[in-house]
Amino acid sequence: MNAPVAEKKPRLTTSAMIASIAAEGQRVKAAPFGKALVELAANRAEIVGMTADLAKYTDLHLFAQAYPERFYQMGMAEQLLMAAAGGMAKEGLIPFATTYAVFGTRRAYDFIHQVIAEENLNVKICCALPGLTTGYGPSHQATEDIAMMRGIPGMTIVDPCDALDLEQAVPQIAAHKGPVYLRLSRGNVPLVLDEYDYKFELGKAKVLREGNEVLVISSGFMTMRALEVAQSLQADNIGVAVLHCPTIKPLDEAAIVEAVKYKHRLVVVAENHSVIGGLGEAVASVLLRHRVQPAGFQLAGLPDAYLDAGALPTLHDRYGISRDALAQRIKNWLG
Repeated sequence: MNAPVAEKKPRLTTSAMIASIAAEGQRVKAAPFGKALVELAANRAEIVGMTADLAKYTDLHLFAQAYPERFYQMGMAEQLLMAAAGGMAKEGLIPFATTYAVFGTRRAYDFIHQVIAEENLNVKICCALPGLTTGYGPSHQATEDIAMMRGIPGMTIVDPCDALDLEQAVPQIAAHKGPVYLRLSRGNVPLVLDEYDYKFELGKAKVLREGNEVLVISSGFMTMRALEVAQSLQADNIGVAVLHCPTIKPLDEAAIVEAVKYKHRLVVVAENHSVIGGLGEAVASVLLRHRVQPAGFQLAGLPDAYLDAGALPTLHDRYGISRDALAQRIKNWLG
């Protein structure tokens, strides 16, 4: 008798290291950031676009094509990018400065801190590849960017879930007076929140669905994962509520307290970021300071480690932020 042959999975190619996080067949919108910025800038002559040799890979090339006289290519010089953006803001312009999150935060941190934030300048720092959205290893995985930006006084931090969140955030961060750090999704970005009667409001968290057993507090694409998990766990009679926090700083403390108090359920904070210094620790601080005690509290973030290189689907499974991995973690925590 022949032994059973295991089903052979398709080999993941190198492109899976930089692929869209959208699942096969999922609804997407192409370049929502770039298109929203082009539309906004049509009536806002003070908006300028700047990048460090990454216009195409942050969707800022659409702005460059529409307004070439208002586009500045600074080359592979992130410190120069931030310093120049600060100078333009001093002259009354509103720079949208784009690069990868690892370069914008790690390489240019002092310039953001001293040139932009200390003087509360009106610079919008929009950084692609946040957290584990690339498989190219620690050199490109910005798993600690929120922790770094949270430490800067006066810095507003936005982590949109999907294309709708992102395109609605662009005009609101432009209207906000002061520096903003936006975690940017580019290319074909998933579209999910339009099914939940959702509108982005800077500084506000939104309850997307209710559930009696678990409350997932999430940001970024982990809100999409939380919604997927909530639907899949219905089959096991596990009710999962989802509170989406697109603004990490300032955090909507009132919404978090309201969602947790008087409800005996497990609280899980899901984020595409290290468990050190991100949304999870911010939520824990809120609950402790307001003396709110959940039935349980767990962090579903990335480990405090240098992550592996590889195909994104493999890494998301490995580090517990895929749909199936997150669902299993929640089941385990529930016991």
